[in-house]
Amino acid sequence: MNIPSDLKYTKDHEWIQLDGEIATVGITDFAQGELGDIVYVEVETLDETLEKDAIFGTVEAVKTVSDLFLPLSGEIIEFNEALEDAPEKVNSDPYGEGWMVKIKISDISEVDGLLSAAEYKEVVGA
Repeated sequence: MNIPSDLKYTKDHEWIQLDGEIATVGITDFAQGELGDIVYVEVETLDETLEKDAIFGTVEAVKTVSDLFLPLSGEIIEFNEALEDAPEKVNSDPYGEGWMVKIKISDISEVDGLLSAAEYKEVVGA
């Protein structure tokens, strides 16, 4: 299981890469493995400002549909449109080409509540 040490994580299995007040968000390698083959990613919240833990979209796998939770309050400023035609990128490259959204963070202090790679490993028993 791949858990890069330079990212932040949530207990809901999202990863966050910070670049100033912009955060790139996706689901972890653990999450995509649990879901199985991903066939669709839906994000209808582009250009919306949402609170931390709000549902920003869904990911559909062959056997289930799961909500995606926003790890930080902010405005969804970009959706990875490549996932419309190739949702399997989430399975093959969850931390690279499989990213889902970019958000402009509203409250940078919320970053303190995210998990380190070591803390996330404890959550998933890695």
